[in-house]
Amino acid sequence: MTEIKLGFALCGSFCNFENAIAELEKLRESGDYTLFPIFSNNAYETDTRFGKAADFVGKVEAICGRRAIHTIAGAEPLGPKRMIDALLILPVTGSTLAKLALGITDTPVAMAAKSSLRAQIPVILGIATNDALAASAQNIGRLLNTRQIYFIPFSQDAPAEKPRSAVCRFEKTRETLKEALAGRQIQPILF
Repeated sequence: MTEIKLGFALCGSFCNFENAIAELEKLRESGDYTLFPIFSNNAYETDTRFGKAADFVGKVEAICGRRAIHTIAGAEPLGPKRMIDALLILPVTGSTLAKLALGITDTPVAMAAKSSLRAQIPVILGIATNDALAASAQNIGRLLNTRQIYFIPFSQDAPAEKPRSAVCRFEKTRETLKEALAGRQIQPILF
């Protein structure tokens, strides 16, 4: 099997970075992927209570074995130059979902998605947003109906405390990628 060139993009759901990075490590360990790290502006620059941005960037770059793409100009050639075979955005925030649904390309991750879709490269989304069943629901619905966009299955993560919040099932990442590369949405989407 030929290695798949996979763009791995992180957005600002900082509390989910460790889960996303754990999946990134599994992808690397499988030996099936050449990994291209991509960061949103916030993910690349913002220190939070969950850790320092530079530490996350360094960890992801070490796993991928290359420098992160963190500018719009750096992300733009991904699709047209066929630098990647698929783009995984893990986690994808409500803000980025809205940008993708409305065609806004003002961040490196949004540009990576637009660039990929323009070249008919599959884009796989692993949502992590506190408003998935509120304001972001319309954007999720719109993107579910968009060609070349695939979702990692998701569910409510804390229904009693955050009744509108949903997070992807990180453990379904590799299976979702496999299906997306074959042009199929993994089922079921909702757990």
